[in-house]
Amino acid sequence: MDKSELAKLIEALKKGQVTVTFKKVDTGEIRVMPCTLNPLVLEAVGTTQVKNVSDTCEHVPCWALDKEAWRSFKVDTVLSWEVNGE
Repeated sequence: MDKSELAKLIEALKKGQVTVTFKKVDTGEIRVMPCTLNPLVLEAVGTTQVKNVSDTCEHVPCWALDKEAWRSFKVDTVLSWEVNGE
């Protein structure tokens, strides 16, 4: 994923919910993770910890909506991503 695509992904995460598909580093398993960095969603689930993420990151931390916990994915393992509802 190039810097431009990563910047778009991060912006989408900050605006709303995104489904990211990536390969887990430890098991090689394909993970489909609905996630967000939207401050309103984070506040609603009781966390105000907003991660500073930039297009230079190797790992992207985000709130996993299915696990209701902070998770991260390695940028170079992302297979696809899409904004939920589009």
